[in-house]
Amino acid sequence: MTVTIPGNLIAPLIAFDVTSAGQFEQIAPAILLGHKTDAGEATANTVVAVTTRQEARRLFGKGSMLEQMVAVLRRNAPTHPVYAVAVPATGTAEIRTITVDDVPAAGGAGVISIMGETVSVSIAAGATVNAVAAALGAAINAHDNPQTGLVLPYTATVSTDTVTLTARHAGVFSAEIDIDVPLVDGGNAFTGNLTLATGTAGAGVPDLSTAMAAIEERDWSFLLSPFPDATNLGRVATLLAARWAYDNQRFGHAFYPIRDSQSNLIAHGDAKDDWHLTPIPTFNAGGFSQPGYLWLVAQVGRVMPWLASGTNGDVSRNQTGLVCAGLAAPRDAVYWPDLATRNAFLASGLSTWAVNTAGDVAIDNMVTTIMTLNGAPDTTFRDVQAPFQIMYALRYVKARLAAEHSNKALSDENPRALAAISTLKDIEATVVHSYRELVASGVAESFTAILNQIAVARDAGNPNRVNITLPIDRTNPLDIFAGLARVYAQAA
Repeated sequence: MTVTIPGNLIAPLIAFDVTSAGQFEQIAPAILLGHKTDAGEATANTVVAVTTRQEARRLFGKGSMLEQMVAVLRRNAPTHPVYAVAVPATGTAEIRTITVDDVPAAGGAGVISIMGETVSVSIAAGATVNAVAAALGAAINAHDNPQTGLVLPYTATVSTDTVTLTARHAGVFSAEIDIDVPLVDGGNAFTGNLTLATGTAGAGVPDLSTAMAAIEERDWSFLLSPFPDATNLGRVATLLAARWAYDNQRFGHAFYPIRDSQSNLIAHGDAKDDWHLTPIPTFNAGGFSQPGYLWLVAQVGRVMPWLASGTNGDVSRNQTGLVCAGLAAPRDAVYWPDLATRNAFLASGLSTWAVNTAGDVAIDNMVTTIMTLNGAPDTTFRDVQAPFQIMYALRYVKARLAAEHSNKALSDENPRALAAISTLKDIEATVVHSYRELVASGVAESFTAILNQIAVARDAGNPNRVNITLPIDRTNPLDIFAGLARVYAQAA
């Protein structure tokens, strides 16, 4: 408490200093990294707040990666505070071609799917391949889905019977963008009549160094980066390690997509061993309509409101079965992960998803990549809930200590109960009460056992310093039910 009324006043006065008694609230913002187009108004490598997909279009440009990410994120986390950093793209933009080889003489409806978005062309009887190609190119450029908020990630040009698609951004990520001629009830006039090809593969990854510097001192809890290359993951890991260090204590956790074969995904997870990182894996086969960066924002966005909430036990919840809006199940059901695959992924630090009986993509389990501590197996921080429980707990305790003991003197005794003095017993009472509140809110457990381990002591070498031991027994998610069904032919 700050006191401004001096103690040596003589003139009569009735006055009160006004100060907060302390009311903790965790906002837990998310930071999105991604690309913008030249039309976007946002400045590169600068943190900007973004509330709606309409705002994302203004800031990052129509059809940009960041606009798409915000649109899908908002379907899963409608009100969560979100900021974004537009990272300049580098390298080569992917170029694909769609060649119209033939047209049914009777015409019909031609349908193509790009990034899971349906593009339809009405084909008149007797239409030429050149006319159909022109109509398809125009439909691709005009596509703007008011329901999903998504614009296609390519711009189209047409020459005779061929539509040339150029990715809006340079980079290797474009290889994950799906183009498919789907099966349609009543038939699809494009079936067997289009040739899809990649003319120029996308190449290059951005340099996240400037973006990392821009967010280093910001307050946030979630970092969603669509760039899984080793160099940029190293930059993210370095940033997170610094944010958890004693001289920063802003905390945070990073999520990223990774798409590869099953064996390579497991190898990737095995090589990480970092409780500040959570990869969201998908396979490089099987017909994934959405690219990895949209799987990232859909899945993390779905659990974000719970992981950010430490007031009613949400942060500790099991997340299995939460449906992710904006994702389509892989077209090949062989790539719907079974129990053995999911178990192997989780053991290697890879988060898992499943396809439910309705065909929806749902969360299975989300984990960090940590597997050891000092070379020995350790799963304390494996659940993704763990870093967010710890973030909430430490922020809460720090806030209580600041509210009750800032601008105080330290003494072993305080016989007159002076407001300017804090004792070790006062500080210990704050810590004990804080832990009791964490237990009451479902973040931690075992108050009685932990009470005997909390210690507050004056430093032997520095009388101005207090050393606090605060064990935290975090509340565990209820992930597994394992029962025994005893069956009787005739119960006695």
